[in-house]
Parts: sequence; structure tokens; C-alpha cells
Amino acid sequence: MPKQVDYEDRRRRIAEAVCVLADAHGPEGVTMRDVAARAEVSLGAVQRCFRTKEEMLVFAVDHVGARVTERMRSRLSDSRERSAGAALEHAATEIALLRSAHRAEARVWLAFVAQAAVSEPLAARLRISYAALQGLLARLVAEAVEGGPGDPDSPGGPGGPGGPGGPGGPDDGSAAPLDPQREARALLALADGLTSHVLIGHLTTEEAEDTLRAHVVRLWEHPRTTRPGQAARPG
Repeated sequence: MPKQVDYEDRRRRIAEAVCVLADAHGPEGVTMRDVAARAEVSLGAVQRCFRTKEEMLVFAVDHVGARVTERMRSRLSDSRERSAGAALEHAATEIALLRSAHRAEARVWLAFVAQAAVSEPLAARLRISYAALQGLLARLVAEAVEGGPGDPDSPGGPGGPGGPGGPGGPDDGSAAPLDPQREARALLALADGLTSHVLIGHLTTEEAEDTLRAHVVRLWEHPRTTRPGQAARPG
């Protein structure tokens, strides 16, 4: 009876081999023959899974992105009992690939980003990955701000003691509401940039984590006159 082949498992093994070789030689230095040797499969097996090298690289990008997303969702699940602000910080830290255990993954991701500048298929796949991450961060930003000190009915919020429009607070309209999508774009760009700064040694992991934490705290404590998505109340 013919042996059953688990093609998904084979594709994952090939993607892992691509990542190892891309880390060592850059995506441009990856060949299908070398990938076959690294994955311990035949060249024909690689070619049956992927028609071209570019198709193989695109799948490897998806593979790395899926691992990051899975870790992020797992960490968010573990921190479900904590504040929305803590969940946002955890998500951003995972995206930034700051842990030493993820250093190789960070190098590979940045190598793919650099290659995407001259490869539209890679660029298209990365745009999809970034859009998904931005959407998740936008949801977390909205949740963090909604339940944080900027909540209209909480201390320091627009309707609470010391908040705009509340006893002891400045006049209504002193602070603009946060746009979760805009803040998610900024946080994603910050996390992405910190990946590079840590890799080249400009920042330590601790300094990068502190930078992310400070940014999230500013979002959490931001005073605003409305909840995200609501119209401003008349002054």
C-alpha cells in the first residue's frame, strides 16, 4: 500500500528549512536544492510543494507570521484576567520579537521585509500580515482605553473627578478622543522599529520593553472627551 504523505507537515518542515537558510544567507541566498537538503527531503518533493522559489518564500513568511500570531494569542489568553492595558503590552512585545529566544525569528522577519522591497509577492503577503496585526492591536487599544483611566465615568475621565467636564477638571473638549486604528498603526510601527534597534545593539531588550510599556501607559492614561467611535458630547 502506498505510503501516505502528510503534505502540510512537509510544507512546514520546508518552511523551517527556509527560515534557517534565510537567517544564514538571506532570502536571496536560499535555493530549493539547499532547502531540500536541510529539510531532508528530495528536491522533487520541494518542487511538488512549491512551483517556484518565490512561492516557497511567501509560504515561509506566512509560517513565521503564524507562529508570532499563535504566541500572541496564547499570551493574551493567559493574561485574560489582567487589565486590557497589560494585554495590549503583551501583544506589542510579542510582535516586536524582543526575547532572546526569538532573535533568529526576528532576523529572518527583517530579512524578508528587506527582500519584499524588490519582490511584490512577498510585499503583498507582508501587507496582509501587518493588516491583521494592526486590526488586533486596534481592538486591544479600544479595549484598553475604554476601560482605563480615560473612561468618561472613571476618576480622571471626562465625567469623573478631576477629568474634563468633571469636578475640578478642565473644560470639555480639552482632549481629543483616541483613534484606535491610528494608535494601532503607531504601536505596530514602534514595535517593528524596536526589533531592528535591538538586533543591531542600539537598544537592549530591557530598554525596548520599557519603551513599549511607556507608550502603552500613555494610551492607557490618555484623557479624552468621548469613547472611541462616539461623537463628542456638546460642551
